[in-house]
Amino acid sequence: MTSVAASITENQFDVAIAGGGVVGLVLAAGLRHTGLKIAIIEALPKEQALTKPQAYAISLLSGKILAGLGVWENIKDSIGHFDRIQISDNDYQGTVPFTKEDVNELALGHVAEHPVILQALENCVEQCPRITWFRPAELIGFTEGEKHKQVTLQQEDKEITLQTKLLVAADGARSRIRSLAGIKTKGWKYWQSCVAFTIQHQAPDNTTAFERFCDTGPMGILPLPGDRAQVVWTMPHHKAHSLINLPEADFIGELRQRIGDRLGEFRLVNARRLFPVQLMQSDCYVQPRLALIGDAAHCCHPVGGQGLNLGIRDGAALAQVIATAHNQGEDWGSLAVLKRYEHWRKPENWLILGFTDLLDRFFSSHWPPAIALRRLGLEVLRLVPPAKKLALRLMTGLLGRRPQLATGQR
Repeated sequence: MTSVAASITENQFDVAIAGGGVVGLVLAAGLRHTGLKIAIIEALPKEQALTKPQAYAISLLSGKILAGLGVWENIKDSIGHFDRIQISDNDYQGTVPFTKEDVNELALGHVAEHPVILQALENCVEQCPRITWFRPAELIGFTEGEKHKQVTLQQEDKEITLQTKLLVAADGARSRIRSLAGIKTKGWKYWQSCVAFTIQHQAPDNTTAFERFCDTGPMGILPLPGDRAQVVWTMPHHKAHSLINLPEADFIGELRQRIGDRLGEFRLVNARRLFPVQLMQSDCYVQPRLALIGDAAHCCHPVGGQGLNLGIRDGAALAQVIATAHNQGEDWGSLAVLKRYEHWRKPENWLILGFTDLLDRFFSSHWPPAIALRRLGLEVLRLVPPAKKLALRLMTGLLGRRPQLATGQR
């Protein structure tokens, strides 16, 4: 009887986070000083999770959140930084330069490779004795208790049952938890796919990020350490699939036609990866004892590199809501408390989803009035400083409510 009671106590948690990726770990790290008992449920073995060959734009606000978590010092020398963003539209001669002086910051943004940022966050949470990993483990279901959720996991050849006062879905765009909870979504799949890859180049300066709008879709070029750059090239599905299968020399030729000589000679340094693009917003982010964060709650077009940054802000915001409720003696799994998170993040996410959708559609249009209007817009951004600063504050995450983690507060 004693061993059964001990087992039940051992598997009782205050917060269970399904998903041990960047967004889930931001939440876990943000809660590590609260005294709450936290479970992290991750389907991938550690070695596999750390091999994802992707890089992300890290906004100024996300950088401040990571600094508030104490991981920035560990990654700042291993990531790319850009002081300037250059926006251009097809063959239009005018370009819009944004600089760090426009927002009075040390940089305009950063670029982090997945293994670098994930390892730093894992190191952070692994130092907390009140955080328990279940890995590799798959969440296969959950049921409602009076003041908890009972969560069933499949780990190797056995089932494990956990009790938690709050279950958080950080399990991605195809969230199993969202589906099991019956939460509907709105949105659509775009007519485009993205081809992502890394190049090494010979440009004398590697502190400029490029956002080039083409009639087939936008292309982002983000600087990485070691004279490298992450490229995300968006185009219609059929064109993306044909580019993936091109011989490397032909692919580089196609790429050079798009970017010209601004990066000098360059070569591919990893395999091309293809992924479809969608816009998605969940009808609700919360239910009693359940919250969605990151791609489980929303997805946006990759133009402007906003996707992961929205998830990082979700994680920091939810951590603040939970910690505040805990400190005030409230039930952090109750719907009333969780609605504070939804009311904070859902409108801000809608703004970015709408903004990125408009950018993609407007700059991909062949309609002459749309072309004339967008080029007028570029001239306004170039010539009217307040308009430029407003656009920059939106893209860098500095427009809107900042989580306490971004201000150095816990």
